[in-house]
Amino acid sequence: MRPVRLENWTFQDAFQRITNPLRRLVQLEEAGLLAAARRRTRLGEFHDTEFREPLSRLLKSLEGEACLTVLGRIGAREDFTQMLANRLAIEHDREAHPEIAAVEIRRPLFITGLPRTGSTFLHGLLAQDPSIRVPLHWETRSPSLPDRTESTRERQIARCDRQIRWFYRLAPEFRKIHPVAARMPEECVVILSHSFLSFQFSSMFSVPSYQAWLEEQDLRPAYRFHRKFLQHLQWQRPGARWLLKAPPHLPGLEGLCAVYPDAGVIMTHRDPLEVVASVSSLHAVLRRTFSKQVDPQSIGTEVSTMLVGDIQRGLAARDNGCAPPDRYLDVRYTDLVTDPMATVRRIYRQFELSLSHEAEERMARYLARTPKDEHGEHVYSLAQFGLDPGLERERYRGYRDRFGV
Repeated sequence: MRPVRLENWTFQDAFQRITNPLRRLVQLEEAGLLAAARRRTRLGEFHDTEFREPLSRLLKSLEGEACLTVLGRIGAREDFTQMLANRLAIEHDREAHPEIAAVEIRRPLFITGLPRTGSTFLHGLLAQDPSIRVPLHWETRSPSLPDRTESTRERQIARCDRQIRWFYRLAPEFRKIHPVAARMPEECVVILSHSFLSFQFSSMFSVPSYQAWLEEQDLRPAYRFHRKFLQHLQWQRPGARWLLKAPPHLPGLEGLCAVYPDAGVIMTHRDPLEVVASVSSLHAVLRRTFSKQVDPQSIGTEVSTMLVGDIQRGLAARDNGCAPPDRYLDVRYTDLVTDPMATVRRIYRQFELSLSHEAEERMARYLARTPKDEHGEHVYSLAQFGLDPGLERERYRGYRDRFGV
């Protein structure tokens, strides 16, 4: 055998030589993912194909732009296969149980706004009310439980817990930014990602061509599938009124209101100069987990541009009357953290909800056991991402003036 000369090799050379064959084995192509989903579910072909073009564009962007590591390719393949398997299982369940399509989703409440504006905290606080139904993290990962038995449910929860532990080992900083647990309330980005029309992907990967395409799309197909997803969860575990949360509901507001015409919308607001640095830090942490190349300054520019677009699309839909004015309530971050229960009472008055004594007690216990920075302080700055405070202040002037942040 011919000897291999190593004198001039760097570690990166050796790593590339080892991982290039693995890269070829971990394929990210549409036909292979669809086949993997069919094998995983042991079900037939997909009848609903609305997701095909978004998936195709996302895969093309990942291959051409994301600079994925082998771990990133494995993670993307596993996530996409599971989302496709979930779609296929939901489709099969609806055929076997036609009553799922008749499940009513009445007057849901959506929390949205820019990311990092207290929406996760507010979602968790309001979820303490036993009359409110929220999607739990494990449910968004395993929506199809056709036998609906407790043993099946517990197995899925245990599986979800194992996946979360592995993710935290890969990205330990993420715990400081956005804690996740199988039984915690989860935001709708996980549900919307099953449509492959989702802003989640650009937080995990550098996919600028996909993101630019997504920003021009009608998002009603994503919300139609979102409604199917909720029907599935409600059929399996009935509840009262849905409380849902995700920052991407802001740019998706037009599609949301078209699919949920009786929805109420709580918009959270914070100084965008705090938001843009925090979101940039989130993107950097996630992308470092999956990509070979992560440029903080490029992330800062990308995130700020994206957030400005989110504000413009969301407020244009609101101002153009996609829902009546009394269906909105604006909540400032400073008010929320200063007096959370005063904010809760405003919400209940606005949307004509009854705040029971039991709900208030549960919320008080939640506040007592949920300290700020429980998993360590999330440290970030504009300078870290090459952003100038003066330019950013001017960029968001209209939004800051309108909402007093």
